[in-house]
Amino acid sequence: MTWWLAFMLMTGAAILAVLWPLSRTRVAHASATDLAVYKDQIAELARDRAAGLIGAAEADLARVEISRRLLAAADRASAEQDGASVPWRRRLVVIAALFALPFGAGGLYLVLGSPNLSDQPLAARLNSPVDPRSIETLVSQVERHLENNPQDGRGWELIAPVYLRLGRFEDAVKARASAVRLLGDSADREADLGEAFAAAANGVVTAEAKQAFDRALALDPEHLKGRYYIGLAAEQDGKPREASRIWHALLAQAPAGAAWAELVRQSLARVEPNLAAEPAAPAANQMAAAAELTPEQSSDMIRGMVERLAARLQRDGSDVEGWLRLVRSYAVLGRRDEAQSAAAAARRALAAEPEKVRRIDALVKDLGLEG
Repeated sequence: MTWWLAFMLMTGAAILAVLWPLSRTRVAHASATDLAVYKDQIAELARDRAAGLIGAAEADLARVEISRRLLAAADRASAEQDGASVPWRRRLVVIAALFALPFGAGGLYLVLGSPNLSDQPLAARLNSPVDPRSIETLVSQVERHLENNPQDGRGWELIAPVYLRLGRFEDAVKARASAVRLLGDSADREADLGEAFAAAANGVVTAEAKQAFDRALALDPEHLKGRYYIGLAAEQDGKPREASRIWHALLAQAPAGAAWAELVRQSLARVEPNLAAEPAAPAANQMAAAAELTPEQSSDMIRGMVERLAARLQRDGSDVEGWLRLVRSYAVLGRRDEAQSAAAAARRALAAEPEKVRRIDALVKDLGLEG
């Protein structure tokens, strides 16, 4: 209740500061001074006439004008003296406003407001989740703006990361592509476009995504996002050794406390167990021997490698990288049916891991093996 009384007193003080001038008498500043000035002018006019400095006609005209102004000033002074007291109606209005406004406003708030609403400290408001409806409203406003101004590259660049956060990946791709088209290419914009392509493909670095990352690295060979995703593309292509090399180079250049370094470490932890299973690079004499093989012998060697990979996956189907290599190998060899069968077997073996199944599906789509 003490707070309410304080608020009412503050309101009353504010109203008093506004209404107080209404209760005061208007003060005349110039009436008495005007009378004295006009009297001096009449005396000066008489002196000039006596000295012959002015003619009789001019003196008479000047005396009439000064006399007229003197009478008007005398009338104003009389009226101001008569109105020196404040009318009682004005004082009544001031008193009524002084008491009615604060108490009336307080009463209305008690009836229509929410005086019992609990406090909302700043820290609690900052930690509270953002109302998704407000985000959707802001997005709708930006979208309406872009409908009317489709050439606003900054608008597309602004809304693209919001689309990514909302899971609207196809819209994010469109926004990123529009930003590149309207604002020009840069390493950041090309890498962001590649990221949107990868997000739309459930994390798979598709051919379009890799092209965007290649363009980013052509503009800036040290671009962090571009290098990371090129490493991810190598991992998904069944090249864990190359992915490890790229990511180790990134970590070697990471400044102390870099936020992105942890993501790179997690990625390395994912690929390095597969390095032992990856065939080592052939020695020089092995390469020379392979070059002497006939086409039939070379095909037999490739088929043998693919069959050994298929046999290993039948024993242990948890290796998603192996499944990706097997499906891709069958597709390269033109064995479409076997590639589709391998993809189906991979889905069954990895059914408990939806993310890995999505990678298989994305590869099937990229290779045109659907249907």
